[in-house]
Amino acid sequence: MDDVEVAESVTLEPDDVRILRALQIDPRVGFASAGSVLGLSELTVARRYRRMCRAGAIRVVGVVDPGALGQSQFLVRLRCRPGSVTAIAESLALREDVSWVALTGSEVLCAVRSRTREQRDDLLGRRLPRAAAVLDIQTAVQLRQFVAGRGHYWAALAGVLTPAEEAALGSTGQSPFVERPVVRDRVAPPSAEDDRLIAALAVDGRASLVELAGATGLTPGRVSRRMQALLAGGVLYLDVEIAPAALGYLARANLSMRVHPARLKAAGRALAGMPEVAFAAAVSGSHNLHAVVHCRDLDGLFEFTTERVGGLPGLEALEVSPISRQVKQVGTRIDGGRLTVGRLVAGR
Repeated sequence: MDDVEVAESVTLEPDDVRILRALQIDPRVGFASAGSVLGLSELTVARRYRRMCRAGAIRVVGVVDPGALGQSQFLVRLRCRPGSVTAIAESLALREDVSWVALTGSEVLCAVRSRTREQRDDLLGRRLPRAAAVLDIQTAVQLRQFVAGRGHYWAALAGVLTPAEEAALGSTGQSPFVERPVVRDRVAPPSAEDDRLIAALAVDGRASLVELAGATGLTPGRVSRRMQALLAGGVLYLDVEIAPAALGYLARANLSMRVHPARLKAAGRALAGMPEVAFAAAVSGSHNLHAVVHCRDLDGLFEFTTERVGGLPGLEALEVSPISRQVKQVGTRIDGGRLTVGRLVAGR
């Protein structure tokens, strides 16, 4: 097995982590508003936020929810010829319809969210099966998502702020990313101007209305109205991407589980409440529950999988695949364990 990638951690101070939690609650909160709640100056919040962005510890990005558009999401597992795995992963990471790419030894794991059936069939039905370096391909469709989004509203940061501070920032005490079907009631597809706005927010989810107007050719007022409509309709959400290494989580793994069908929902919900779990979903296939987890080290991964995951209701089989390199997560490229900084300047 390849060595698990352990990137040099960005040194975060307690106030940095408190700012991260504030952004989880409201990704576009103003620096002045956050500072008034946290007991910090507007300048201090802005300086610390921008430092974390430059260091690749955090990004706030706009993400389209394909389920709102009636689109399926696929998890793909590729077994590759020796020496070819990195090139295949890098090639997949360049595609806009591939949102997550990781390496586990000689295998590539990726998530495919094609906007059209033709685009999906071209990738999964023709390009990958015909690639000489691909020895085997397994695909599974997501059926029910149990946890993901907004830095996963990462439970690892729970308790960083007091209940009063969280309430002042707009928290209801519940994660906004509750369990839901992957494909929901469809809404109207984004217009051409919506697509331009979504593209700009994918670079910087905290870009100011003036910056977004300049990037889209719309007025600031129009930008504000369209952004609120997309958020309210569930087509778009703002995700706080956090580099796990920055918080001391240095071991990542992909978990493939086989759970008795009658206990699948209970097992998925149990995973969703565990701080180590960044993503969990029910999927098609013999291994019907998939998760991505972050632990502080390999020993922590061992303890987590044997003591806690091993006790999930109905668990019949578990495969643990340590991630040797993360190439892309939620559309953000990963270089040396750090998030790639977008082109727009961080907003207010």
